[in-house]
Amino acid sequence: MSIKIFNNIQKKTIGLNKYIDPVFLLIIICILMYSVFVLWSASGQNIHLIERKIIQITIGLIVMILMSQIPPYVYENFIFYVYLLCLLLLLIVDIYGYTSKGAQRWLDINILRFQPSELIKLVLPIMISSFIHRNIIYSKTYKGICTILILIFIPAILIAKEPDLGTAILVAISGILVLILSGLNWKLISLIFINIFFCMPIIWHFFMQKYQKSRIIMLLYPSKAPFSIGYHITQSKIAISSGGLYGKGWLHGTQSKFGFLPECHTDFIFAVLAEELGLIGIFILFFLYFALILRGLLLSLSSTNVFGRITISSLMLMFLIYIFINVGMVSGIVPVVGVPLPIFSYGGSSLIVSMAGFGIIMSIHSYRNNII
Repeated sequence: MSIKIFNNIQKKTIGLNKYIDPVFLLIIICILMYSVFVLWSASGQNIHLIERKIIQITIGLIVMILMSQIPPYVYENFIFYVYLLCLLLLLIVDIYGYTSKGAQRWLDINILRFQPSELIKLVLPIMISSFIHRNIIYSKTYKGICTILILIFIPAILIAKEPDLGTAILVAISGILVLILSGLNWKLISLIFINIFFCMPIIWHFFMQKYQKSRIIMLLYPSKAPFSIGYHITQSKIAISSGGLYGKGWLHGTQSKFGFLPECHTDFIFAVLAEELGLIGIFILFFLYFALILRGLLLSLSSTNVFGRITISSLMLMFLIYIFINVGMVSGIVPVVGVPLPIFSYGGSSLIVSMAGFGIIMSIHSYRNNII
């Protein structure tokens, strides 16, 4: 009897392993462990915060494993309905959303508070990939491209109204990136970017809040207000520059320890890493990120259909863009837009959505020989 039960458990375990890429999973776990290590210091050794982070990681891993077991055709067939659900959630946020720090971005249902904008980051590239896969000829016509752009900018506009212009821009980029990866004519790509360029004055006057304009001005003139609107980035630069090669040592970062660096466990956790572990600590993180992105792109090359290749490539390249935006933000290269460092910063919504994306990537790779 016991042997039979053991064999059943073993079969189920083998079944799960079949749809998990071990190299991809190992790199993800290394990054997550590294994030807990740095967060312990960034949070001021707050055990409750660490416990919540571990819970978020556990939920994220479970979601990733479950998503990896679902055949890709399920995602392709139902992604449009999920997209419509996301639009509904964004509309609910605009009407009844929870407000924090002047922004109405969250849905609070007592036991859970989450950002629908995080979910649309994952859903939109998959939905556009599915649309292109099912309408390859139409999607490359002028009408088809206009249809795709409408699908992209509807959620982007809803997110910009929260206000969260940074996330709105990233969502729009994720959709346009899929268009580029699908082999869109470069003349049409150039036309899109020219139109976006000429729309910049409209975005500046009608969509950007005063504090968002201030962040761009601070990027151009960093010494203008170092103790008011430029305080975050000023302290972040001090933390990064003081780390040197080896850093000040784990738990010995003065900027985070004495409260000079705000949001040090979320958006500015990279500055804590740089101050305490120095260039070597940064190199370790970048090496893990590079290995993860490279592995993801290799998985995309093994896909046998348009949907799989475009979906995996777009998700991994957007992951790279999120890394660049966060590191550039805390380093003073790009404006402060409130983008967390992927699967490293503290934050449940961002982490779980990223892990769900990794699960979808492994699902597409595992079922690559199936026709979808």
